[in-house]
Amino acid sequence: GVRLPIATKKKSCMATACVEVREGMNSKKKTLSEPDNGKLHSLFSEPDEAPRLPPEVEEGNVEHKWKLVNPTEGRLEHLVTQLNWRLGEGSGEAIYEIGVEDDGTPKGLCEEDLAASLQTLQSMAEKLGADMTVLNRREGKEGGVAEVLVRQISAGDFVDVRVAVIGNVDSGKSTLIGVMTKGKLDNGRGLARLNVFRHRHEAENGRTSSVSQQLMGFDSKGEVVNYRNSALREHSWQEIVAESSKTVTFIDLAGHERYIKTTVYGMTGMVPDYAMVVVGANMGVLRMTKEHIALALALKIPMVFVITKIDMCPEHVLKQTMSDIQKVLRSPGVRKFAFVVKNQTDVIKCAQQLATDGSRVAPIFLVSNVTGGSLDLLRMFLNLVPVPRRGGQADVAALPAEVHLDETFYVAGVGTVVAGTVVAGTVTANTTLLLGPDGSGHFNPVQIKTVHNKRCMVKQVSAGQSGTFALKKIKRKELRKGMILADPASNPKACLRFDAEILVLHHPTSICINYQPVVHCVTVRQATKLVKMEREVLRTGDRCVVTFEFMYRPEFLKLGSRLIFREGRTKGMGKVVRLEYSDGTEARLPCEDDGAEHSGKPTPTLGSSQDGCTSLTSAPLTTAATCTDRAGGAAVGLPSTTVEVPSTTTAADATPADGSAEVCQGSEDTAPRH
Repeated sequence: GVRLPIATKKKSCMATACVEVREGMNSKKKTLSEPDNGKLHSLFSEPDEAPRLPPEVEEGNVEHKWKLVNPTEGRLEHLVTQLNWRLGEGSGEAIYEIGVEDDGTPKGLCEEDLAASLQTLQSMAEKLGADMTVLNRREGKEGGVAEVLVRQISAGDFVDVRVAVIGNVDSGKSTLIGVMTKGKLDNGRGLARLNVFRHRHEAENGRTSSVSQQLMGFDSKGEVVNYRNSALREHSWQEIVAESSKTVTFIDLAGHERYIKTTVYGMTGMVPDYAMVVVGANMGVLRMTKEHIALALALKIPMVFVITKIDMCPEHVLKQTMSDIQKVLRSPGVRKFAFVVKNQTDVIKCAQQLATDGSRVAPIFLVSNVTGGSLDLLRMFLNLVPVPRRGGQADVAALPAEVHLDETFYVAGVGTVVAGTVVAGTVTANTTLLLGPDGSGHFNPVQIKTVHNKRCMVKQVSAGQSGTFALKKIKRKELRKGMILADPASNPKACLRFDAEILVLHHPTSICINYQPVVHCVTVRQATKLVKMEREVLRTGDRCVVTFEFMYRPEFLKLGSRLIFREGRTKGMGKVVRLEYSDGTEARLPCEDDGAEHSGKPTPTLGSSQDGCTSLTSAPLTTAATCTDRAGGAAVGLPSTTVEVPSTTTAADATPADGSAEVCQGSEDTAPRH
C-alpha cells in the first residue's frame, strides 16, 4: 500500500530544467541558471562554493562589514550609531556578516583581522547594552567569514514572535511543541504532548480540540531559558519572561477535520507571525494539510515546514513525502522557494531571507522528537527568525487603542477577564475604553482595572502584543468572542452589511443569492447571508464583489481586512471593501479609478491589509483559477503559468517561474483557464 515515486526518476534525469513562459503569443525558454533568479540562486548555493550574499540594503537588520580593525574614535562612534539603527530595524537584534563586502562578496579575513573585528563589534555592542554571539564561521575567498548575532539585553522589554502550529491530525504538532518548550525528548508514546493539552479528553484520545499557547524564551546570547535547571523544576511564564530578550509563543491548533472552525479561528483571531506546517514523514501531505496550507496562503502568513517522525519512516516513503511537499510549493498558486535546512549556514540564510523576502522562501526541517535529530537547527532558526515588518507599524502604535477579544474568563477574587490582541494604540491600566458591539450594535464604556502580558502584570501593552484585561463591573455573560475594546476617540461603529471582494476557492456546484456561509474575519465568526452580487451564479475560481449580511447581530469590521468564508467543504477568501453602518452612513476603501468622494477611510491596523485599491483589475486577490485535490480538499489559486522542474530536494532546482501558463489537471470541478 506504499505509493512509489514513478515519475521522479524521469524528471531527475533532466540536467537543466527548462521553464516555458508564455507571454501572449510569444514564448521563450529560460534555464534556472540565468540571472533572473540570481539573487535566490546565489543565496542557496552550496557552502563550499563561498556563496555570494544579497547586496546590503539600508532597511532591515542585516549589516555587511569586511573589516573592523582599530577604528578611530570618530569611526567607532559612526559604527555604534549604525549598529543602533540595525537593532531598531530588527526590534532589538541584528545580524552582522564580518568579512563580507557591501555587494555580498564573501572576501574573508585572516585570523588576526577577524579576531580584531569581532573584538571591535563586542565593544560596539557593550556601548548599546547588547550581547554578541558568533553563530557560524565559514571560509570566504581569501579568509574566514563570521556570522554574528547582536541582541540587546532584556530590561523588561522583549521581542515576541507568534508561531501557529498547523498540520494534519497525528502529525506530531503537540509533541513537537512539548519537546521544544520543555527540553525533554518524547518516549514515542505521547509523553511530551501531555504538557500541552488543556483538557482531559485531549490526553485520552491524543487529539487537540482547542487553542492553547506555550512559551519559549531566548536570552541575549541565544540560549533557551526554558532549559535552565529543567531537571529540577519547570519554569513559570513569569520567570521565562524576566530572563528572556526574545520569546516565541507557540499557538497549538487542532488538526482534525471536526475542529476546522477552531483552527480557522486561531489563524485569524490570534494574528500569528508565522505558520509552522507539521507533516508526518510516514503520512505525507494529506487533505487537511492542504487545507491548512491554503488557509495560511489566504491570510498571507509566511510558512515553515517541519517533517517529523523521520526515525520511524522508511527512506522511500520519506522521499515521497518530500516530493509531495515540493510539488505543492512549486504549484503556480503557491510558488514558494523550498529549501531543505541541513546545517547552521542554511539556518542563517533562511533567517536572513525571511527578513527581506519572507513570502518567497519556505524552509523545510527534518526532525525527530524521539531521537532529537535536527531539533538544534530548529531551535537556532526560532532564535534568529525575525519579527515580520508590518507596514505602518510605527503609525499603528500612535493610533487610538483597539483590542480584538478572543477569550473570556472569570477569575475568583478578580472578576471578569478578557484576552485579546492589541492591533492599534496602547492600552494602559485604569483607563476607560468602549466595549462592544453588543446585540444591538452599541458600544458601552468599561474601566480597565489591571493589564497582564504573558501572565505577568504590566502597566501597558502596545500594538502587536497580546494581553489580558480585568474589567470592572462587567459580567461574563455580557461578553462574547469577536467584541473589541476601543478608544472613545475612534468612534467605533458596528455594521450589519458589508461588501467584500471574494474568490471562490472550491465549491461543488454553484453559489447563488441567499447562500449562507460562516465568515471568519479576525476574531469575528458568524453566519452570514449573501444578499447581492454582480453575477447570477458563482463557481469555483470565480472572483466577484458581493454583499454579505450578518444573520444574528452586528459586528465590528475594518476596511481592508482579509476574511475566510466556509460552508461544509466550500471555502473562499476575500477582502472587506465597503461597510454599511446602521445609521445610514458607509465607508469604503479609496480606489485610484474612483473619482467620487468616499465617506470613510481605512485605518491601518496589524490585522488588516495595507493595500490602497481593491478593484478587481488593479489588485486581484490571487491570479486566476483554482485546482482542488482528488478528495475535494483545499483549493490553491493558480496563475497562468506552466512550470516544469525536476523533483529534487534542493531549493536551487525548484525555482518557480513568473509568467503565464495553464491550469493543472486536478478534478472535474477545476475552473477553465483564465
